[in-house]
Amino acid sequence: MPATPSVPSTSSAPPAGSSADRRTALHWAERWDRQQEEFLPEREALFDVLIDVVRESAGRPDPLVVDLGCGPGSIGARLLRRLPDATVVSVDADPVLIALGRGAYGDLSGLRFVPADLRTPEWVDRLGLDRPADAVVSSTALHWLDPSVLTSVYTAAAGLLRPGGVLVNCDELERDQDAAPALARLDRALLTREKARRLGAGHGEGWYDWWERVLAEPAFAPAVAERKRMGFDGEHHSDLSAGLEVHRTALRDAGFAEIGTLWQRGEVHLLCAVTPSPEGPSVPPRPHTHNNAPAPCP
Repeated sequence: MPATPSVPSTSSAPPAGSSADRRTALHWAERWDRQQEEFLPEREALFDVLIDVVRESAGRPDPLVVDLGCGPGSIGARLLRRLPDATVVSVDADPVLIALGRGAYGDLSGLRFVPADLRTPEWVDRLGLDRPADAVVSSTALHWLDPSVLTSVYTAAAGLLRPGGVLVNCDELERDQDAAPALARLDRALLTREKARRLGAGHGEGWYDWWERVLAEPAFAPAVAERKRMGFDGEHHSDLSAGLEVHRTALRDAGFAEIGTLWQRGEVHLLCAVTPSPEGPSVPPRPHTHNNAPAPCP
């Protein structure tokens, strides 16, 4: 995929709320999506599955969804196109990403951005939810948390969810190499091959390239200044919790009743966890054969 050309910068940002503001934000949001595909080459398909999970599990046309580490709101924008009556509360600590999301998708009814740091307990109180959430979702965001903080975030998320609510996390999550070295190698190889098929010989704009360029965009100068004031230095782009078992353990410790992978290619997992429900799990009617056709009567 060829690199996305940079946008010529103007000497001053357009007036707040203008169509030029929105065009600039949409441009950078699109570039964000493309550089994210460098990590998740099947990102759009993953988001389709994530939204299917929310829709299937919510059981209502207007689910309340919390998006953790939302970036510029990629999940929220897509979810609201599919479920226009939903409410998505999108949370991120980075003022540049919040400003970008508000600029690009601020006209979407049902999408609200909340600036909050998941490493502090105050993030839950800042959401302003008026009922328990039906789903908590995330994509390529939680691996940067320390494992102990990850457990705290998952515990807080479980407290936000209604009984039987779901947490869905899309990310590159490594298998335990000591327990299954051959499978871990195949996981990495499958993801590498998929990236090669999708991206070809060339690569597009990468993570660090995107950040270098967006931080120089005059339209986001106030948010960039706030980012510097907050002392953001890249520490939140590490891989402290990149292991699959780290997440499974944290989800178990957080009290989720069921934990499993619903979609996987190599190291990329759509990991889902379900909160306990007094009614018990909803079991599909049986018997069915592997191709979903009714089994013959005995």
